[in-house]
Amino acid sequence: MDGSTNSLDDVSAGSSAEYPDRVSVMEGRLQLQENEITLLKSSLADALRRLRLHDQLIPLLKQQLIAVNPAAARVLNQVFCSDGFSSSRKLSSSSALDGTRHPATSQVGNNIEGENGHYGDNGSLAPMCKAPTYDRATQTELTPLGQDQGLDGVSLALTSDIQSLSLEDALPKGISLTEGSQAKLHRTQGLEEEDEEVEKEKDLSRTSSVEEPIHPTTIRSLQREDLQDPNGSTESLSSARQTPISGSPVPPKDLPPSPRSGPLSTILEGQNKPLVRRNSEKLAKDPQEKTKKRLDKKAASSANLLTRSPSLESRTKDLIASAGSPGSRRGTQGQSIKMFIRGRPITMYVPSNIQNYDDLRMEPPVEKLELDWVYGYRGRDCRANLYLLASGEAVYFIACVVVLYHINNRTQRHYSKHTDCVRCLTIHPDKVRVASGQTAGVDKDGKPLQPYVHIWDSSTLITLQQIGLGTFERGVGSVAFSFADSGAFLCVIDDSNEHMLSVWDCAKGTKHAEVKSTNEAVFTVEFNPNDSTNIITCGKSHVYFWTLSAGSLTKKQGIFGKYKKPKFIQCFVFSLTGDVLTGDSEGNILTWGKSPGDVKTLGKGAKETFQIMRQTRAHDGSVFTLCMLQGGALLSGGGKDRKIIRWSADLAPERECEIPEKFGAVRCIADVDGEELLVGTTRNAILRGTFSDGFVAIVQGHVDEMWGLATHPSQDVFLTCGHDRLVCVWNTEEHKLDWCTTLEEYGLCADFCPNGAVVSVGLSTGRWLVLDLQTKDIVSDYTDGNEQLSVMRYSTDGSFLAVGSHDNFIYIYNVTESGRRYSRYGKCNGHSSFITHLDWSKDGKYIMSNSGDYEILYWDIAGGCKLLRNRYESKDREWASYTCVLGFHVMGVWLEGSDGTDINALCRSHNERMVAVADDFCKVHLFQYPCPKPKAPNHSYEGHGSHVTNVRFTHCDSHVLSMGGKDTCILQWRVKRGGTGDSGGDRLHSSSSTSTSSPEP
Repeated sequence: MDGSTNSLDDVSAGSSAEYPDRVSVMEGRLQLQENEITLLKSSLADALRRLRLHDQLIPLLKQQLIAVNPAAARVLNQVFCSDGFSSSRKLSSSSALDGTRHPATSQVGNNIEGENGHYGDNGSLAPMCKAPTYDRATQTELTPLGQDQGLDGVSLALTSDIQSLSLEDALPKGISLTEGSQAKLHRTQGLEEEDEEVEKEKDLSRTSSVEEPIHPTTIRSLQREDLQDPNGSTESLSSARQTPISGSPVPPKDLPPSPRSGPLSTILEGQNKPLVRRNSEKLAKDPQEKTKKRLDKKAASSANLLTRSPSLESRTKDLIASAGSPGSRRGTQGQSIKMFIRGRPITMYVPSNIQNYDDLRMEPPVEKLELDWVYGYRGRDCRANLYLLASGEAVYFIACVVVLYHINNRTQRHYSKHTDCVRCLTIHPDKVRVASGQTAGVDKDGKPLQPYVHIWDSSTLITLQQIGLGTFERGVGSVAFSFADSGAFLCVIDDSNEHMLSVWDCAKGTKHAEVKSTNEAVFTVEFNPNDSTNIITCGKSHVYFWTLSAGSLTKKQGIFGKYKKPKFIQCFVFSLTGDVLTGDSEGNILTWGKSPGDVKTLGKGAKETFQIMRQTRAHDGSVFTLCMLQGGALLSGGGKDRKIIRWSADLAPERECEIPEKFGAVRCIADVDGEELLVGTTRNAILRGTFSDGFVAIVQGHVDEMWGLATHPSQDVFLTCGHDRLVCVWNTEEHKLDWCTTLEEYGLCADFCPNGAVVSVGLSTGRWLVLDLQTKDIVSDYTDGNEQLSVMRYSTDGSFLAVGSHDNFIYIYNVTESGRRYSRYGKCNGHSSFITHLDWSKDGKYIMSNSGDYEILYWDIAGGCKLLRNRYESKDREWASYTCVLGFHVMGVWLEGSDGTDINALCRSHNERMVAVADDFCKVHLFQYPCPKPKAPNHSYEGHGSHVTNVRFTHCDSHVLSMGGKDTCILQWRVKRGGTGDSGGDRLHSSSSTSTSSPEP
């Protein structure tokens, strides 16, 4: 117990001094190095893919040249012969390795126009080139003849000119290339496949049937083998020459037959007849071929590596465009749209009911959100943050919201003008004005935001003054109004290394004095209620007495003398006699007073000092708070013993009580009427009660990071779970905690059974539980894998439960006995990263899932948990819920340049009109549904002080619930239905989000 108390004190002391973490600096350096490596890999992949693209397009271009203008064959043949039939123009490097056959180019070699303009048979090649030799296992190139055999007639200049030959140059005069013919050059099968599908092994079956490119190396051997019958006879090509080619001019009909010719129709791109690679088995054994295949596979995978580099992202976009535009698939498989996350393309298929994607117009939803209720209180690491106003409202804070809770009417109002977490709070002597200070924080680009103090009116929630913008560093740790002059000054201590102490004129908002305080942690500051020139601060191993004079501050340190110096001075108050009473980490209350200077020791110049006059043993462990009552009595709150003790004016104990252990230690105390008290605790609860009747919780919350959120299918109830191992069930109408239980491990996800009787909770160890909502008992207990679970989702009829895990699997269970019995049905195996989100189809037969590597997969559950390889078939499927962050219908929620983790969760409303989004920048967004276009306009709301981990609509879409991570805050937003005139035409063209802060009541 002693160790736990000391650790609690250390946490309380260190919370006010936040220093940069070296780990974050190292992570930044590692990220930069990873980005550079990724850029190099992607550049290499870019070059290899372009080479592969050219290798496959060149044979098709030659086919088109021969098809539309046979006269081009002579020109091409001259190029081949002049290059010695070994140039890279005839045979690319990939062609040589693959050993594929190109019949079209064979016709070029076997049908050459003579010098007199007529077409001859293969015998016309005899004076120019030797005949090639062929074997079943090997292939030899045509051997070039010497200059004495006629090659000196070939012009080298002609060869140079042919390098820039285009398809239009080869057409006869007056004939233009049709659009359909041009399109054929870019519709090569194998290039249409998406990058992310090519790199996956599970899609190899789809690409295995693609026709392999046909190269000129093997054309001649293929033709000779095909044209000879068993008796050695040959066939005529005359009939083939008479067959017109689709999309191309008809060749001349007066061509003489050739005994060496083969059927041209088998090699034309329009016929789509695959050729069999007869020597493929032997060629594949070539080590160079194996190396080439491995290099191609590595290049495909490297091209899809994740990167944050904007230049790399644009390079990837250019690469995709070069391989074929997204619309190039529309002729066979409809429209598809690509979005990019960290440079990786993700293909979205446009549903059939959208005729023209480009004509879609995005609007912000007519509905808006209004902050309705705040669950939680920040007591675990803050002090002096609970006060009672003259209006009967308790004022406290959590996240970025200052809450005004009427303890009798049980209503809330909210001051929500802070841009980051509120750290301190104080009230003016008039009990109306309030001063609240916030931490600095960072924006979404990582740049620090400037902290400040707001002075505001608690009755109207109007900001009266903004203090210290651009002056404070890191954050504001403590604030205090002066009392003797009716609150004319405000004292502020920031969280810089020197903990700067400054005094401000409240009316003018100007700085009156400033001084460096100490390098040690400072916990609190207060003005002497009888003298505004005296200020006291306390913290780690110190008590300082400050004097304000002529715009400057001087300090005197309290002397502990013969008393043991405690590690922390946690709190202090002023007694009615003017003495200072402090509470420390040793459990003592120390009484401080002025002592005259020690003239005997220090001489005549000795000054008065502040020394300990009395020590009173109060608590076991730390004294966390002291509260002075009107009659002079004193209240003290303990940490380790959780006791509240009432002391008389002369520090004699009168009464005491102990708060329940589940609420933690006493953090602060507020007097209601001298008898009734409000008590803030270290486990983020506010208690109300008296010494005689005990205390009950009026505000409760989680004490650690939260992730699991689920709403009841038919009641105004929702469930939360988090790293504090608590499972809490809340009531949205009564704004209270219905019940809470503690688990052995912390929960990360949950979902209600459609019948509403049970709820499933996924834990951090692969274990998941089923709880009965009425009895709170565990009715089922299962384990899937040994990694954390990320999503639980019941099918619409409650017959199946899907469990998504960080081991990359989705486990499917049959559900019987009204959700109390489960049996394993199957397992979805196909994701290459951990499961993040999943949804069931309305018919309960299919699942859509997202993973940590930004992958969208579809599963046929009724068919045996099979992966649907053709994602195009799922474009029109209707989904019972929509929580997947990646999908066509929610593509517009992603900002440009998002890294894939910027959106933690989203949820579609039950009426399918809105989408609520939880992002990594402390904001909740409301979009219209569907929102399939980038930069969709939306309403944005602030309030959380940490990444928003989850968001859900209630069963009737009347409220939206959002949950913060480290801020341990749950915000309940009321959905306000907008009028028909609310959506003006000018907003239809808005592409940026509409920022809307929480309206003030």
